[in-house]
Amino acid sequence: MNTDMANLKKEYQERIIPALIKEFNYSSVMQVPVLQKIVVNQGLGDAVVDKKLIDVSIQELTSITGQKAVVTLSKKDISNFKLRRRMPIGVKVTLRRERMYEFLERLMRIALPRIRDFKGIESKFDGGGNCTIGIREQIIFPEINIDNIIKIMGMNITFVTSAKTNMEGYALLREFSLPFRNIKKV
Repeated sequence: MNTDMANLKKEYQERIIPALIKEFNYSSVMQVPVLQKIVVNQGLGDAVVDKKLIDVSIQELTSITGQKAVVTLSKKDISNFKLRRRMPIGVKVTLRRERMYEFLERLMRIALPRIRDFKGIESKFDGGGNCTIGIREQIIFPEINIDNIIKIMGMNITFVTSAKTNMEGYALLREFSLPFRNIKKV
C-alpha cells in the first residue's frame, strides 16, 4: 500500500470527517460525504480521421492513471462530423479506492503545480456535489515523455462524491486541499 494513499485516507478519517461534521452539523458520521470515484476522460474527435490517436491516448492515459484505459464509442451517426455509430471517439478511466487516492495525490502535488500561470481550479459542479475540471495538456503529468508526444490533448477529470449539494461537495474537495479559485457561488 502506497504511503501517500494511506496518508490521504487517514487524513480523511482523522481530519476531514470531524471538520465536515462541525461545518454542516451532521448527526452521524455516515452523513459525511465521501469521494466515491475519479473519472478521467479524453474526447478524441480527431480520431475519426486518425485512428492512431486512440491507441496513443490509451497508452498515455494508462501510464498517467496506472489503470488500463477503455475506449468510448459513439452512440449515433452524425453525418456532418463523418461519425458513424459505434466508432471510437474517446478514452476513459474510472479510478476507485487506492488508485483513486494515489491519482488525487499526484494530481494535487505534482501535476497541477506544473501548469503554467496556475491560479487555481475553476469549480464546475453539477448540482449533485460532483465536480469536473478540465486539463488542457496531458504533458503536466510526469509520466508523459514530451519527446514522444504526437498531439497535445486535454482531458476532463470528474470527482464523484456522495454529497447531496454542491456546497457539501465543494467542502469535501476543499478539505482534500484541491486548490480552488476563490469561489463565489457553487
